Amino acid sequence: MASTLADSSRKPRWGPAALLRLSIAVALLTIVLKGGAGYITNSMGLISDAMESFVNLASAMFALAMVTIAERPADENHPYGHHKAEYFSSGFEGILIIGAALAIGWVAVLRLLSPQPLEQLGWGLALSILSSAFNAGLAVMLFRAARAHRSIALEADGRHLVTDVWTSAAVVVGIVAVHFTGWLWLDPLLAIGVALNIVREGAKLVWRSSQGLMDQALDAESLAALQAALARFTAERPEGPRLRFDDLVTRSAGQRRFADLHMHVPGDWSLQRAAGLRDAVEQALMDAVPGLRVTIQLLPLDMEARAVQMAAHE
Repeated sequence: MASTLADSSRKPRWGPAALLRLSIAVALLTIVLKGGAGYITNSMGLISDAMESFVNLASAMFALAMVTIAERPADENHPYGHHKAEYFSSGFEGILIIGAALAIGWVAVLRLLSPQPLEQLGWGLALSILSSAFNAGLAVMLFRAARAHRSIALEADGRHLVTDVWTSAAVVVGIVAVHFTGWLWLDPLLAIGVALNIVREGAKLVWRSSQGLMDQALDAESLAALQAALARFTAERPEGPRLRFDDLVTRSAGQRRFADLHMHVPGDWSLQRAAGLRDAVEQALMDAVPGLRVTIQLLPLDMEARAVQMAAHE
């Protein structure tokens, strides 16, 4: 049995920790901008938008802590590394988002029962749009880095920021509508809509993190790449010694991905020959799916693993 680590993918200049520090800075800036917008306009929609920025701040801080843990190397107590720590970040962020939505909804209902006029809309809308521009730019950076690093913490933070941008856009449109129609009840109603949207996004993050903690298999695209790499080895020897691969099992753990499988070779092969071919297969699989850790068990063609034999008789 052999285990090999490799990751040939190119990483962007900004690492996960650096981007999350930037996210914390942007969250502080948007709290000031949106808080000021809510204060000078007395708009419940803008105030609810500012409250969500506090969630952005808490989420980014917790994500930074979890990413720092996830980057620790494997040790005696954690031989497979600490990559799953990122899933706690995503789940925690989802729970925070849902909590913020409940608070926003409660305050909005109270304002709906007692509507209040809006003030200084020009400055308030300008501050809200400026803060949304910062969030949108950061979200683009987070998504690019999340794909390169396969980081669910960065992806969760990016998705939250995108939700924040769309929320802010809806609030701005609603406040303009309030200005032209005079319907004061529309402002708190928008805040309730914001809260419902935030709950939806929070629930998606919690679900995604729970799937990661339960050792979800690799995505269909990665599995297809692995199968294609294995097929090349069997196709390259149509008239030579027959090879067989089976019992392929995969799982994801944060940035790291794992694959276990059996490679059946002729029983009269030398160990050196079989091990050499296994190394070539491992390298091909890691090239097909960067960041993959491969474990291949060698077996003769006429033998199945003990676990497979037991399963067949159950």
